[in-house]
Amino acid sequence: MIDPQQRSLAAVILAAGKGTRMKSDLVKVLHPLCGKPMVCYVAALAHKLGSAKTVVVVGHQAQRVMEALKGQDLIYVFQEDQLGSAHAVQQASEALRDFDGEVLILCGDVPLLLPSTIEALLESHRSREAAITVMTALLDDPGSYGRVVKNEAGEVLKIVEARDANEEEKAIREINTGIYCAERKFLFDAVRKIGNTNSQGEYYFTDIFEIARRGERRTGSFILRDPSEAMGINTVGDLEIAERIMKTRHHQ
Repeated sequence: MIDPQQRSLAAVILAAGKGTRMKSDLVKVLHPLCGKPMVCYVAALAHKLGSAKTVVVVGHQAQRVMEALKGQDLIYVFQEDQLGSAHAVQQASEALRDFDGEVLILCGDVPLLLPSTIEALLESHRSREAAITVMTALLDDPGSYGRVVKNEAGEVLKIVEARDANEEEKAIREINTGIYCAERKFLFDAVRKIGNTNSQGEYYFTDIFEIARRGERRTGSFILRDPSEAMGINTVGDLEIAERIMKTRHHQ
């Protein structure tokens, strides 16, 4: 049962990207996983968590994505130009203008997350009274993932993209999964302040942690027990691994 005393929850599902590494004309979030477009699992997750408003940010093949999700109580916003993750999140600000509570940011290509995991993320976020919390994973080989830089108190100081990381930062095993929970007002105020002075000329959502620190707001990270839950599907190989995980769950 969802406690009525709990803050209300909204979700933003990022589903505007094309997904070039799939080597397919079909936009990435519509690739089928066990017979259903992967974005359907993400929308179902938001629904199971009791999201009061779920906003889907669409771009590439927007009509097809909306068609795949039809019949669900979703709000669609368009990201015409893909200018980075912060720009994508910003598209949802108008749709959630009158909402008061926490906003969960989900990715349309991360279909394996379990509701209990997100509930634990929300619990961690609330207990710390954080302005923003990132879901992270500990990897033996953090590779090309963004590294989570923390202080002694466990607060997130910043998230550094692998390509922008120095040697010391590259040695960090805690990585960003791209799943976040944030307080609505802080989220949209902060996202407007993010600039694009980086090697890609994009608006990185991860810059929000430095903005929070400058505003003396609390930041946190929630470490996933099973990193495979937050696996992003970028290639056909990833899709095959996700299918195996999904099938194993059904047999348990």
